[in-house]
Amino acid sequence: MNSPAPNRTADADWWRQAVVYQVYPRSFADANGDGLGDLPGVTSRLPYLQQLGVDAVWLSPFYPSALADGGYDVDDYRDVDPRLGTLDDADTMIAQAHELGMKVVVDVVPNHSSDRHAWFREALAAEPGSPARDRYVFRDGRGPDGSQPPSDWMSHFGGPAWTRVPDGQWYLHLFAREQPDFNWDNQEVREDFLATLRFWSDRGVDGFRVDVAHALAKDLSEPLRDYGGVHPDAMTQLPLDGSHPLFDREEVHEIFREWRKVLDTYDPPRSAVAEAWVTTSRRVLYARPDELGQAFNFELLVQPWSAEQFRVEIDAALSAAAVAGASATWVLSNHDVVRHASRYALPSGADLDAWLLADGAEPAPDAGQGLRRARAATLLMLALPGSAYLYQGEELGLPEVADLPAEALQDPIWERTGHAQKGRDGCRVPLPWTREGSSFGFGDGGAWLPQPASFGALSAEAQDGVEGSTLELYRSALALRRELQADESLQWVDAGPVARTHLLHLRRATGWESLTNFGDAPVALPEGEVLLASGPLTGGQLPPDTTVWLRRTQP
Repeated sequence: MNSPAPNRTADADWWRQAVVYQVYPRSFADANGDGLGDLPGVTSRLPYLQQLGVDAVWLSPFYPSALADGGYDVDDYRDVDPRLGTLDDADTMIAQAHELGMKVVVDVVPNHSSDRHAWFREALAAEPGSPARDRYVFRDGRGPDGSQPPSDWMSHFGGPAWTRVPDGQWYLHLFAREQPDFNWDNQEVREDFLATLRFWSDRGVDGFRVDVAHALAKDLSEPLRDYGGVHPDAMTQLPLDGSHPLFDREEVHEIFREWRKVLDTYDPPRSAVAEAWVTTSRRVLYARPDELGQAFNFELLVQPWSAEQFRVEIDAALSAAAVAGASATWVLSNHDVVRHASRYALPSGADLDAWLLADGAEPAPDAGQGLRRARAATLLMLALPGSAYLYQGEELGLPEVADLPAEALQDPIWERTGHAQKGRDGCRVPLPWTREGSSFGFGDGGAWLPQPASFGALSAEAQDGVEGSTLELYRSALALRRELQADESLQWVDAGPVARTHLLHLRRATGWESLTNFGDAPVALPEGEVLLASGPLTGGQLPPDTTVWLRRTQP
């Protein structure tokens, strides 16, 4: 099980059909018993990921950080947080992943740094208008005494996106006040991030996930343009001509063309994927081959449990990827959203923020339905052409920990919204590895967020080798996916207008098929060899909330 595997993804296009597993390092595995996950902990669990069958491991930030935003407030982009390890530990982890046949992708956070970054400390000590301040976005305030923010721009975490410093100027932060935004019009900023890409690529990193890729370029011409004091929904409200003052501007693509030139100097070229919460028609721009090459598609993550909606979004994503010359990407859970086993347990349209504030009690989730649909959605996702991004713990069927007590919350959203939103801690609770123990095998010193008692029964140990467990379903699906892998096309098998409202039926080029029943009643299965199912099949029927892979006896 733990022997080195052949490198399955050695070619330059390894990422196009890869299964990428996201590790949130602080919540994955704790090797030194301080309650916080670390890089040696990640390394110790790489054989588990090899057995799971993933092609690559993506690590959320492990850089030095005050954890004002879970590590996305970076003090130094070319070092490791001492609580998480050392650069030697990073090198060991990368080398071990490669020995086991897995690629390594790391987060890069280019929109903002930490307020503890050496450049920002220098900026605070410098005069207004100085070169040190020009690396960030400093402006004088409005009003006779400059006491009003320079614009009405809002933070993602609530409140104004501006904080005033003692000499009277204000600095921009689209996220927490501890995360000052860089000025990407500054050439020194651009050169420093190119150096960061080279630093990690030289250490063997295979690719980069680019945080908030659509926000780097900003219209900073005077006077700053207000936009109404309400944060726009990037998926529906941003203009399609790249003219918003903050998001998805045309100039951002110049930045990523510079990045691609650096990434292409390596053999194989380093991959990159954009986190860009923009419309499908705009997202394709980031995925062009002379830019990052791939962009996250979040549509399935926000869709209700609906065959029609899933089909519309799948078609749109495949078409967009083809236009960009990229492959499609699929995501059902990540470190920023309620886990999909819980989303599917709630009534369609449920207010997730309100549900979290109610500690997950109202509306009451149907955990059985949630897990059935989560398993079915995952099997459908893995049947699609393109790359699939999995979030740690989803292979265990972990639900959102919605009832975290207020005193345990770490996400800045909780304080920044005046306790109106609980935030993202519920999907970041440390993983359970064993049935018992103070942290269910996460580490010897407890866990930085409290784990529910139910985690023991969902642990990797409890599911290992258990037929029908969610862990074994993922292992089987990933092994079959590799065996059955086809090109990047699919064909819908139309079952008529009535059935289509409840059933998604697709065929891949190598002849195997996937059927998902979104309806309330069983449907008849075609004749054929069942390869894998997300739940029990009886009497030649596909039950509701179930996906099956099969190979037809008769085409």
